[in-house]
Amino acid sequence: MPDEAGRGPVLLAIAREAIAQAADPRQGDWHEPWLRETAATFVTLRLGGELRGCIGTVDAHRALGDDVAHNARCAAYRDARFPPVTPAERARLELEVSLLSARSPLDVESESEAVARLRPGVDGVVLEFAETRATFLPQVWDHLPEPLDFLAELRRKARLPPRFWHPDIRLWRYSVEKFR
Repeated sequence: MPDEAGRGPVLLAIAREAIAQAADPRQGDWHEPWLRETAATFVTLRLGGELRGCIGTVDAHRALGDDVAHNARCAAYRDARFPPVTPAERARLELEVSLLSARSPLDVESESEAVARLRPGVDGVVLEFAETRATFLPQVWDHLPEPLDFLAELRRKARLPPRFWHPDIRLWRYSVEKFR
């Protein structure tokens, strides 16, 4: 796999091309072997510095090139929080592709233990409880630098009360390589 400087421009070009396509992207015929490796990604779109869409995959299940193309298209046209990106907006979109590591369990028994073990600015976090699941990329620490606030907003995203804790809550952490 090429180094970060070699991967970034390629992944960003795949994302931008997928957004520009009129139809859903088909599986790519990736010439570079590293683009055929199974990987998980998120694609974040910003317009004028404001979030405009963010969709991704936490667990790797398809080729890296396909995952980026799929998530870019979904972030642009299927993020339920925003209307679809317009043709006029496409050229002004700021793109970020996050390549996720495999997630690992964060075995904690209490909120205070979770707060103590989280690594602000480093950890992406997946929270699962019963039928709910939510994740925050490590970039969210820029807006929520305190672990207690980070967890509270993650629970809110999962449609749980912000200070809810239950022994059946499961947490995982992952890291990302991000490309802009």
